[in-house]
Amino acid sequence: MALFEVLERIEAAARRAGRDPASVRLVVVTKGRAPEEIREKVLAHGDFPLGESRVQEALPKLEALPEARFHFIGPLQRNKAKFMGRFELLHSLDSLRVAEALDRRLERVLEVLIEVNVGREPQKHGILPEELPGLLAAVSELPRLRVRGLMTVAPRTPDEARLRSVFAELSRLADRYNLPERSMGMSEDFELAVEEGATLVRVGRAVFDGL
Repeated sequence: MALFEVLERIEAAARRAGRDPASVRLVVVTKGRAPEEIREKVLAHGDFPLGESRVQEALPKLEALPEARFHFIGPLQRNKAKFMGRFELLHSLDSLRVAEALDRRLERVLEVLIEVNVGREPQKHGILPEELPGLLAAVSELPRLRVRGLMTVAPRTPDEARLRSVFAELSRLADRYNLPERSMGMSEDFELAVEEGATLVRVGRAVFDGL
């Protein structure tokens, strides 16, 4: 089954890097998948967090799958901040304005990751690495947010060295600021991400359809 193949590949990549496989967790990306398929192919086999990137698509799934844990992994608009209290983790905080909207709207503390555009791609969301210290300092003043780590989306490229450099840079940044979580790696590149320090990998297509 594709889910177990992905888990085996994560474990093998961790062992190649001399890491404990238990230090890497799979977030199953469920964008475009119906609740019935999610329950059959994922939740029936373990307690995996589900990654959604659009609030309007996620809300019906939150109702249909009350047993599941959800992570929000996509760009967040300020007017959707009020819904984040229903998620376990926000991977994609990328501005102080969104952080302040979350702090105003939330009724509990939310754990968040700051999205960093390590590859410096103009079409991508996320702050630049040099902007990280300022945003970390500002968010630390907001009582309802707790920064747990960093997230990045790597460039779409077959260049393994380029991918490794992006993942390694995110790990270095997380280490520099004593942040435990590094969300990086998707269906095409999650094994490289694990080898470079990912603690969370966001994999959808490889889980549902195989690769």
